Amino acid sequence: MDAVPMFPLGSVLFPHTPLVLRIFEPRYLVMLGRLLDEDDPHFGVVLIARGHEAGGGDQRNTIGTMARIAQVQVGADDLHLIAVGAERFSVDRWLDEDPHPAADVTPVPPLTWNDDLAPLRTEAERVVRRVLGRAAERGDTRWQPDVELSDDPIESAWQLAAIAPLGDFDRYRLLQSTTAGGLLRETIDLTLDIEGLLTAPMDPDF
Repeated sequence: MDAVPMFPLGSVLFPHTPLVLRIFEPRYLVMLGRLLDEDDPHFGVVLIARGHEAGGGDQRNTIGTMARIAQVQVGADDLHLIAVGAERFSVDRWLDEDPHPAADVTPVPPLTWNDDLAPLRTEAERVVRRVLGRAAERGDTRWQPDVELSDDPIESAWQLAAIAPLGDFDRYRLLQSTTAGGLLRETIDLTLDIEGLLTAPMDPDF
C-alpha cells in the first residue's frame, strides 16, 4: 500500500470498534488537516510497545488497524475525532516523519466465519458480559455489561475482544489472531484469567 499516515497509541484499536481521540500535537493536527482533504480519510493505529504517545521517540508494534474517520469536532486549541476500526495491517517499513509518523504497510487477511463457531461465539459473549459485570462493580471498565454488539458474527467477535476487561498486552495478542475460532477461544481464556483476579479477596493492607 502507499504510505499510510500513522497514529501510534498507548491502546489497541480493534476492527469494528470506535476510537475517540483528542488531537492537540501540531504534527497530528497537520496529519488530520491533510486527511480531511481526501475522499476516504483514514490512518493507521499501532500500539506503542515502549514510550509515550506525545513527543515521539516511542517504539511501536507491527500489527495495527486502520481507523476510518467518522466525525471531527473543532475546539479552541484541539480537535476531537471519532473513527471506526477497519481492516488490520502489518507495518513493512517506517518512513521519515513529515511531520507525523507514516509507514508502508501490508493488509492482513480478514477473518472468515464458519457457522460451526456459533456456540463458541455465544460462550464468548456470555463470559465477557459476566466478567464485565464484575469489573463494573469495581469501577474498572469503560464498557457496560449490556453494551450492544453487531449482528455480524465477525464484527461481534472483534467487539467482544474490544470490550473484554483486558490489559493492552493481552489485547494486542488478540489483535494478531489468524482465525475467528482462535480469536474467540483466546478471548474466553484471557477473560477467565481476569475473572480470577476480580474475584480474589482484596488484601486489606493495600
